[in-house]
Amino acid sequence: MILEQLKLFRLPSPPPEAKTRHLLIGGRIIDYRLKSGAKRLSMTIDERGLRIGAPHRIALGEIEAFVQGHADWVLKKLGELAHATQPRHLTIKDGARVPLLGTEAEVRVLPGANRVRWVADLLVLEARPEADLAQLAVRALQKRALGHFGQRLAHFTGQLDLELPKLALSSAHTRWGSCSTHGGIRVNWRLIHMPTHLGDYVVAHEVAHLLEMNHSARFWDVVGSLYPEWKAARTELKQRAASLPIL
Repeated sequence: MILEQLKLFRLPSPPPEAKTRHLLIGGRIIDYRLKSGAKRLSMTIDERGLRIGAPHRIALGEIEAFVQGHADWVLKKLGELAHATQPRHLTIKDGARVPLLGTEAEVRVLPGANRVRWVADLLVLEARPEADLAQLAVRALQKRALGHFGQRLAHFTGQLDLELPKLALSSAHTRWGSCSTHGGIRVNWRLIHMPTHLGDYVVAHEVAHLLEMNHSARFWDVVGSLYPEWKAARTELKQRAASLPIL
């Protein structure tokens, strides 16, 4: 029994390593990792560096041309990471601390059947010996995010006497939220790591789109009526994005 519980604290086996290559961008040699078999051509940058996913059928020349077409963005993001002071990757284990709405949640890992629960700001993962603890933590954080942002959505739609739209979470890499007249409002679940006032700005922004499906002066007037400090929040959100934790 003790041996099985100890297994809970092991890190999951790493996936097969993507192949590392090099590319000259703006006079700099940039390392990147290429993983084949993706559904579409895409790239991400975090503290692990530049990573590219590509379908099997795409030639290497086309992949590197895609990267060169986004050279300014690549160099900017790599520069931001070079000045980051805190590691972004969080290892989920017993005693770990996860940013949560401007504070921190402590993680407690117990043997169980892969269930998650919250006790105030204590995140309890009841995990099987070979469970992916990061995946369980994401599930719990998304559950917390749906409840929290659902309350904030009700608050801001109530200020405008609007019917409460459907709320869903997103995992987008480049958008904090979106609004559709048919699909309702989507909020990036990773905002759960941010202070509450930044999540409020995003929700208010999307609620304003229920009246103005654009970014006109009238739209920003609505945003201002819901969240007067929206300019400062928008700037802060951009600054904090580079330090968003990765599970």
